[in-house]
Amino acid sequence: MPPPKAVSAHTSSQQKRPQPSATSSREGKASSSSQQSRTQTSARGGASEGEPRPSSRLANEKKKDYKDPPFIGPWKLGKLIGQGASGRVRHAVNTSTGLQAAIKIVPKQILAHSRMSIGDVTAKQDKMTLGIEREIVIMKLIEHPNVLGLMDVYETSKELYLILEYVAGGELFDYLVSKGRLRAPEARAYFRQIIFGLHYCHSFNICHRDLKPENLLLDGSKRMVKVADFGMAALQPNEKMLETSCGSPHYASPEIVSGKSYKGTASDIWSCGIILFALLCGRLPFDDPNIQTLLGKVRLGKFDMPDYLERDAKDLISKMLTVDPEKRLKMRDIMRHPWFTDNGQLSSTNPVSTDLDKLAEEELDMNNLDMDILSNLKTLWPEFSQQDIIEQLMSKGPNWQKTFYSLL
Repeated sequence: MPPPKAVSAHTSSQQKRPQPSATSSREGKASSSSQQSRTQTSARGGASEGEPRPSSRLANEKKKDYKDPPFIGPWKLGKLIGQGASGRVRHAVNTSTGLQAAIKIVPKQILAHSRMSIGDVTAKQDKMTLGIEREIVIMKLIEHPNVLGLMDVYETSKELYLILEYVAGGELFDYLVSKGRLRAPEARAYFRQIIFGLHYCHSFNICHRDLKPENLLLDGSKRMVKVADFGMAALQPNEKMLETSCGSPHYASPEIVSGKSYKGTASDIWSCGIILFALLCGRLPFDDPNIQTLLGKVRLGKFDMPDYLERDAKDLISKMLTVDPEKRLKMRDIMRHPWFTDNGQLSSTNPVSTDLDKLAEEELDMNNLDMDILSNLKTLWPEFSQQDIIEQLMSKGPNWQKTFYSLL
């Protein structure tokens, strides 16, 4: 095998299972049911945080004997810590610095089966490639303490190797399963970080579309949260509506499960409302073993609010879980809400600036444009030709193409 080469984009594409069902008891803990295997990503921690342990779900799965190389660039590959339909994740250590990472290994080719035509294989391959490339570019754009970082990408003739932050604390999902519902201060601390990370993504017109506790990772201290898995993320300019139904049924918004065009930012806020309910109640507001019944409950948006929840928490949850996306609470309103700020004791301002206007003011030289960055922009705007993107970069006044070019 030839040595892997570094590539100029960054990724983490995954096909994940639907969110596991919660118990139906009023105060029961969230519990998994009918789970499909999926890739788990973990993130950065110093070498002192110790060896990673595979998740309990992974430990119970039959592992395939993958013949992965012992090294990728300066990274020494270690234990398998996650696996799923789209790839697998190994713990790794940088041999020069001792820094830990989670390396996601993504095959470049899909596994065809006998019922797939050549056209089906080609179409699915093209879709998978575009999804991976888009996720790489999105992760490259987003640098926030509450968003999982992508440090580098390598490739061989058969696979991509995504060098991700290593987060030692595992998934928020597993933490909730083990601990049950959280007290308000702890739930608030987690929720604020989730909102700050998501708010930063939304400032780029990037929506996540698959928010759930499995895609929220904790550091070794269990105090910091990082939003992970941008495999379903999308760029949504203000004037555009999204149409692809995606995400997990328990966390998907009414407009998504109804098959309507939707605003990704509003759907993300619905998912965050479900997450907040789960943090405070240890269960999910919408649940049923029958998927069609579950989707019907989501469309109606009717659920029971436990009596033990404080008034401000009930108010915030109910306004985030409003069926009409136009009436649903906006991000700025969430960040100013009394429960979010603990009645004004905590800041309502994102710790990382989201003022992006200055990035679009830089004048670019048409004869000195970076072709790799142009390719990244083409991934985000597939409906644009390369010439269209160049014209946007050369035009007067700010636009998203200029902003993203500066960031990339």
